[in-house]
Amino acid sequence: MIAIEPPRLRAASDVPGGRRKQRVSMADVARLAGVSSQTVSRVANGAAGVVETTREQVLAAMGELGYRPNSAARSLRYGRFNTIGVILFGLSSTGNSRTVEAIATHAAAEGYAITLIPVGAATQDNVMGAFTRMGELTVDGVILIIEVHLLDASAVAIPPDVHVVVVDSDAGDRYPVVDTDQADGTEQAVRHLLALGHRTVWHVAGPAESYAAERRAGAWRRVLEEAGRPVPALERGDWSADSGYHAGLRLAADPSCTAIFAANDQMALGVLRALHERGRRVPADVSVVGFDDIADAGSYLPPLTTVHQDFAEVGRRCVHALLRQIHNEPADAGTDLVATRLVIRESTAPAGETLGRDLRHEG
Repeated sequence: MIAIEPPRLRAASDVPGGRRKQRVSMADVARLAGVSSQTVSRVANGAAGVVETTREQVLAAMGELGYRPNSAARSLRYGRFNTIGVILFGLSSTGNSRTVEAIATHAAAEGYAITLIPVGAATQDNVMGAFTRMGELTVDGVILIIEVHLLDASAVAIPPDVHVVVVDSDAGDRYPVVDTDQADGTEQAVRHLLALGHRTVWHVAGPAESYAAERRAGAWRRVLEEAGRPVPALERGDWSADSGYHAGLRLAADPSCTAIFAANDQMALGVLRALHERGRRVPADVSVVGFDDIADAGSYLPPLTTVHQDFAEVGRRCVHALLRQIHNEPADAGTDLVATRLVIRESTAPAGETLGRDLRHEG
């Protein structure tokens, strides 16, 4: 007697001539795995409570049949798309790009993909257009990385019934906000320089329209005023090394300038180049501190003292706060600050002898 093997279900790639066959169904997987369709559904949706050996059996059947869950149908059934939208202004900046990377990493760990929409100019029309596009792309919630205070506060209106978390903004009275503790990081940097004996600290600030830049500039001024130190006129940059270089050239021409706090590491790099070209030694003549602690900061010449921002933690908290809303858990408006820390390297040192003589003369 000849045993006849029952026909094996084939994926589309098994069909001769490349013609596509009917899509493999959940019932097909259940039949091959010897379980119910409900069990297959639970495995496909990552639900808890499935015995591990059963889960492996179902996954093996999916692999053999080339089964892929119908995410669109699942979304319609459960009302979720497992996708987070990210709207941002300025992907080129270090902070924004690293925050997006962290959001993507933590979203993936929670089983979510991200859809990214950059906004060229922070206008109300552009922001509303981005939200409209997000609605068309079917996302479960939105993380907004944009300078909300750039817009007319009275005109800013995020569409109702949208799950949203805002990053690096002053919108904490209206929406959940996650931000680095800009003020505390700046205070650590300026106090470090004053503790080294510098009479005051010059500042290369970021663009005036930047919320983070203004927070850092305000904290710099406040520390100097509270310490009874003179407040020099600040230099303004645009976050780029080139703008830091031109600000550094102006500061290098002032012999009384012995300590500089740059609002980010890229501008600090430009400052270091300008000081070097003008014969001002770092840190023997001038101490320099940055902000961000980018991956290359320890490779600057000299290695840069800077304020470390925990972008990974910012991304994690953004995703966590948004998922709380998506899962209908309480999520009050307010700002969640992520701590910073000062990383001391070789670009700062005690004030030089020339400054010491000036201080003794003033005393």
